[in-house]
Order: sequence, then C-alpha cells, then structure tokens
Amino acid sequence: MKEISINEIGPIRIGQVEDKTAGTGCTVFICDEGMHAGLDVRGGGPASRETPLLSPLTAAQRIHGIVLAGGSAYGLSAASGVMQYLRERNIGFDVGVTKVPLVVQSDLFDLTVGDPDVYPDEVMGYEAARRAFEEPNYKDGNYGAGCGATVGKLCGMERCMKTGIGSYAVQLGDLKIGAVIALNALGDIFDWKNGKQIAGMLTKDRSAFAGSPEEMRRSIEDVKKRFVENTTLGVIITNAGFHKGSLCKIAGLGHDGYARSIRPVHTSLDGDSIYAVSVGDVTADREVVGLMAAEVISEAIIRAVYNAESAYGFPSAKELI
Repeated sequence: MKEISINEIGPIRIGQVEDKTAGTGCTVFICDEGMHAGLDVRGGGPASRETPLLSPLTAAQRIHGIVLAGGSAYGLSAASGVMQYLRERNIGFDVGVTKVPLVVQSDLFDLTVGDPDVYPDEVMGYEAARRAFEEPNYKDGNYGAGCGATVGKLCGMERCMKTGIGSYAVQLGDLKIGAVIALNALGDIFDWKNGKQIAGMLTKDRSAFAGSPEEMRRSIEDVKKRFVENTTLGVIITNAGFHKGSLCKIAGLGHDGYARSIRPVHTSLDGDSIYAVSVGDVTADREVVGLMAAEVISEAIIRAVYNAESAYGFPSAKELI
C-alpha cells in the first residue's frame, strides 16, 4: 500500500475558495460524468441541502457535485452557484427541456471565527466550481471549508485551537481511496495510531491541553446551553465501483475514523457527516473499502491539524509543538 495524492483517484475535480478576512470558505467536488454517492450523518445538528438524494430509496443514481462550506445554514446557497456553473457547461441530469445539476451540500459552523455577517454564497460557490474545472487548487490547511475551522470548544472559543481541512489517500493494488476532512469539532483530536492528543481544548492560560472528556465528567448536571458551533465534514473518494446503497454503508464505516480521532464525537452539538463517492469501476470488497475508509479519514484528520496555521487569535498545533 502506498500513499498517493487525493487528486489521483479518478475523474473528480476539487476547487476551493475562502475569505480569510471573514474566516469562512467552501470546498467543491465535481464529477461532470456524475458520481455514485452515499451519506451517513451521525451528528445531532447538521446543516445540509439535498441530502435525501443520497438515500437508497430515492430515484437519482448519480450526483454531479458536493459542497462543504462554512456559514452554517446561511452558507447553503453556495450550492446554487455551483449549479449555475454546471448548467452553463450543460452538465446535469437530463429532464428533456434542460439539464439539472444534482448538487448536495453540508455546512459547518464558523460564524464565531471572523465576521458572522459574511458566509459562503452563490458567488463563492460559482468561483469554487470554476476553479475546480479550470485551475484545481485543493490544499490542506486554512483553505476552503477549513478556513474557519476550530476544535476543542466545550468551554468556549477562548480555549479552542485552529484546525483546517486535510486529506489523505492510498493505493492498494488497483484500489484507490482517500478522504478530505474539514475538521471543526466540539471535542479533542487524537493521533489514532498512538492515542496521543494533538489538538483540542486548552487550559485557561492556553499552555497545555485541558481534556474535554475529563471536563465533561466533572458534573452530571444537565447543561441547558452548551457551545454549539461545531461539525466535522468528510468526503471519501474511491475508484471502487459501488452504488449508493453500498456507499452509504462505507460512509457509515468511515465514521469509525471519526470515533478513533475525535472525543467526544457525534454529539447533539455537532453535525458530523461523511459522504462517500465512487468515481471508478474497480472491483473490491465493500468491507475492506470500509476499513480503509476509516483509516484514511483518521489520517486526513491528522493532516487537518498539522497543516493548519494559527489565525483569528486561535493557536494551531504548529504553535504549540
């Protein structure tokens, strides 16, 4: 098994746009031929658009785009800009009189990072789609949907850390699989291979990790108002040939990667979601692909931590090393 670039998996294009002043952005995944896709949502507070398209019970068998963005529910209009760009290129589901691009979207909450009145919109979505086609620019770090990403927010923003977006991909024989993760969790982050904490809630003087699970165990009193500005978003990409029923299962297995790396995870205060897409026809065992999906997700989370730069007054792991 060898590491490859996330851009080497198949005919999928990735474009990113961010507003660094406002602390928000979006990451767009496009397959003009259409891609089979599934979704598994485990967090209790998702902000999403058109996700029912990915249910095995719905008719659509392929979609054309996925948008990961900041701005919470305010940022969901970014998909409209992606649709407009695809429509101009005559890409979409043929309905006779026109073609309708099928674009799904999930957003994280970054409104407390920069300017709460600025968030991804149709213009940003259109530009991210244009870049995906004309000048693919995916990078790990404070880019796209990871621009305003932070973690360790149990006790508020004053003790959190800056993270970003990260990717990791591998090849095993003919099988290629990778993941892109926009890391914006309530909880703390750990290296799944050795259990070492690498990011999360800090002590009051910001000199060390405080430990979110330990803080939560201090009291069993019902907290009526917790910090809700979270959500980790992921896209698994593989060249294995699966339809959306199997891809929904692979997305679910991918959540094992979240569970290994984020504590606590899948809370009512996160909208944790994972998409899984097939952009090839390689024959592979679904359970093996699911196992590898969890692993590339955990590695992408590490990349999202160590490629982030300190910003908006929040330290990154680079600053604390």
